[in-house]
Amino acid sequence: MKSINVLIVCATILLSCKTEHSIIDKPIIFDAERKQLTLDYLSSRYGLEQEEPTITPKMIVLHWTVIPTFEESYEFFKGPILASSRDDINSAGQLNVSSQFMVDRDGTIYRLMPETTMARHVIGLNHCAIGIENIGGTKDLPLTKAQLKSNVFLVQYLKGKYDIEYLIGHYEYTKFENHPLWLEKDAGYRTEKTDPGEDFMKKVRKATKNLNFKSTP
Repeated sequence: MKSINVLIVCATILLSCKTEHSIIDKPIIFDAERKQLTLDYLSSRYGLEQEEPTITPKMIVLHWTVIPTFEESYEFFKGPILASSRDDINSAGQLNVSSQFMVDRDGTIYRLMPETTMARHVIGLNHCAIGIENIGGTKDLPLTKAQLKSNVFLVQYLKGKYDIEYLIGHYEYTKFENHPLWLEKDAGYRTEKTDPGEDFMKKVRKATKNLNFKSTP
């Protein structure tokens, strides 16, 4: 009976996602400086020499910001230079962190940058990954049902546009070490992640099971 109830919930989410969602464009700054920093990152971290900072999407990575509001999260991502507070990753370059999408707690979806422009959001895989950031993620601000529905919608939308093979949570990224998609050169450059939580990932995966993503390595 429990499994039947889960299937009913997932079916309800899928139906609602087809009719209730839209994407609002709210671009972060992507000027000449950020472009060059992105090209430098592609070169230094991945050995990819490109004239444009584009990616060929092969995976979707779900995140949470921990930052409690959209406004604060947007401001953190907005500029091209990494904040001095991110001393855990600044050794890998001054390109600011970002993602292609951000989902507010009420489910509003914002597109922060073109879907096929590289964003810095996941070690080793930025060159092939579209990121979806969810506002919140703390004990006091757990991810919401509205965010769940919006993430399912975005996964469906992106799978329909691109040859996406994998859907992962940020906490799963190290499973791709030694995989052909993994390009990070520095074996010591890793961070521990828990976002967006195993329960949230399980629900998104159940609701998008029909898309037949590959299992993580």
